[in-house]
Amino acid sequence: MSTNINLPKIAFLGIGLMGKPMALRLLQAGYPLIAWNRTRSKAEELVRHGALVASSIVEAVQDAQIVITMLEAGPVVAQVVGVALAGFAAGTLVIDMSSTRQSEARVLHALLRTHGIGFVDAPVSGGVLGAEAGSLAIMAGGSAADFARAEPILRSMGRPTLVGPAGCGQIAKLCNQLIVGGTLNIIAEALLLAQAGGADPAAVRAALRGGFAESRLLEVHGERMLERNFLPGGQVKSQSKDLDNVLLAAADAGLALPLAQQVTQHYHSILAAIPHADQSAILLALEAINPGLRLGKAADRLPN
Repeated sequence: MSTNINLPKIAFLGIGLMGKPMALRLLQAGYPLIAWNRTRSKAEELVRHGALVASSIVEAVQDAQIVITMLEAGPVVAQVVGVALAGFAAGTLVIDMSSTRQSEARVLHALLRTHGIGFVDAPVSGGVLGAEAGSLAIMAGGSAADFARAEPILRSMGRPTLVGPAGCGQIAKLCNQLIVGGTLNIIAEALLLAQAGGADPAAVRAALRGGFAESRLLEVHGERMLERNFLPGGQVKSQSKDLDNVLLAAADAGLALPLAQQVTQHYHSILAAIPHADQSAILLALEAINPGLRLGKAADRLPN
């Protein structure tokens, strides 16, 4: 796949479940890209699409104008960026697309600013399918100037929106995850209620389509629940982490969010057993508190 030498060189750090299709979208758009991942073999999967692979973080970033991080959590982002500082050129822009705490994004922004490095926090929503399609919702926090540099790159991966200064992208992502986590819980409850009441839950889901209860979550994750397909897209561990961060952000703001607390407890009840299952596995937490009630007859599809 050919690259456009007039486009900025991108270092992409973190070639995981989401990072790989996101990096691939950038390569398809013609951006020269060098990839780094702790497990090198995952980064090497991009070579046939035109990527270079770095052996170290510093090697990845030293010639890059743009550095994108897509990593597991805030402490990992801080560790990787701390190592990368030795390789940053003046004027580099860091775009962190991981899901972290707002406080972590603000600390990272302050650190990078002291080194003359720009920063945008730009977490995403849309899952693996959205990453593959280049249709991610991208919630960005940063200055207008830094966002202007980042926006064309982000548009290769989805729909970016500047929601406020640095750190506000993470607040927007937490709002998204609160809506997603709460809605998945309600969908699971509704399907279980349909079955317990003697209705066909699949038919009930079909009947709800087109009404006020219609949503992308009902379409995609309602089907997952009916099929008992809990192979990972967005994972239980990620949703649990994000909901924990929702409660921390609420506490910092002096807010009481009782529904968020309840949904978080449900996710924690299955976190240790199936951390890598899809977030729609919230259904299993609700079945556990309703002995003898099980949605559908399909066998559970769970990650190994």
